[in-house]
Amino acid sequence: MSTLWGCCRATAASSWQGVLNGLGDGGSEMTVLSAGAALIAAVIPLAPAPVAGAPVAGAPVAGAPVAGAPETTCRVKDDRLVEISGLVADSDGYVVVNDGADEESGRKIFYLTKKCKVTRTVSYPSRPQDTEDMARGADGTLWIGDIGDNDRERAGIGVWRLAPGAKSPTLFRLSYPDGAHDAEALLIAGDGTPIVVTKDPLTAGVYVPERALDASAPVPLRRAGAFRIPVTTTGNPYGFKGRFVVTGAATSPDGTRVALRTYADAFEFDVEPGGSADAVVRAIGEGKPREIALPDEPQGESIAYTADGAALLSVSERTDGADSVDMLRYALPDAPAPVAGSSKASSSSPPSSSPPSSSPAKAGQPASAGRAESGGLPVGAMAAGGALIAAALVLGVVIARRRSR
Repeated sequence: MSTLWGCCRATAASSWQGVLNGLGDGGSEMTVLSAGAALIAAVIPLAPAPVAGAPVAGAPVAGAPVAGAPETTCRVKDDRLVEISGLVADSDGYVVVNDGADEESGRKIFYLTKKCKVTRTVSYPSRPQDTEDMARGADGTLWIGDIGDNDRERAGIGVWRLAPGAKSPTLFRLSYPDGAHDAEALLIAGDGTPIVVTKDPLTAGVYVPERALDASAPVPLRRAGAFRIPVTTTGNPYGFKGRFVVTGAATSPDGTRVALRTYADAFEFDVEPGGSADAVVRAIGEGKPREIALPDEPQGESIAYTADGAALLSVSERTDGADSVDMLRYALPDAPAPVAGSSKASSSSPPSSSPPSSSPAKAGQPASAGRAESGGLPVGAMAAGGALIAAALVLGVVIARRRSR
């Protein structure tokens, strides 16, 4: 299970250690930004679930289009699916995975009908460590991101590949160039390259393999870019912190758009034709995202495009002892024309997160209920700004003293 506070605390410790190690050569802009993010993560406490209509910490994204109230497409009731962390959709239904499920019965790839009923499962040939997301390639291949690392202690991560017609998935091991990261978002570029987006707060790292995947040996990753998470006011069970960590990702069926989500929002980017890994990285790092509010979901970690690309699907992990969870559909106000001949490839293959306790509002309420704007700067934004200023001042003084010696 993933731990929101554990993520931030570990990031704070590792980021500040990196600052101290880098002061001898003057440090870098990215080091200072990471340190500021770590300071904010360490000093701003988790907020309780906001009351509908009440002011919420954070600065709104001006002019961002917002989808309307979500539609419940079906309800997941299977007791094996209590920690859904990855989701893809096709014209026949859905495919989902749990995150690091404690029970063996939950460590499978699950195929669901349009009514969210499990029809079959596929087992892993060996035990996965923490499967946090799922994606589908242009050829119908399913990819499962075994990338979760709450305590940042894994020597490496992995991705499982399930080709159409395969009886079980194949594991490919990957290693970060800069130490362990927790991650919950996986994208597959149009050229078949897996892209890992970390759960680092405020600025998520974007990593791609250095070379072609090899099932016989680990392949190193490189940090190809970053995603600076826009600040919003969308209501969610974890307040400010729930808005600045990435918990899932999705690629549109035609590969022209990608979406990254937090516990509160989705951010959609246009991708250059061809959808190569470089194009996806550029879109995330340089593109202007469209915001889709996903307000007050119990614990939103999964996201996917519908088979026609006209909407986003979201499903939460179960919280507070719930015996089911809703699959939610968010229509995209500016979606292109539906994709003709939706792929069925993913259905042709043969046969966590533990956040701080709170009482989230009911999922599916209108987006406006979780978004509030005020004439002044929100408390969360002022605290974040103050923390960054303080971090910059402290770093400046320390660097100046070291250089003067």
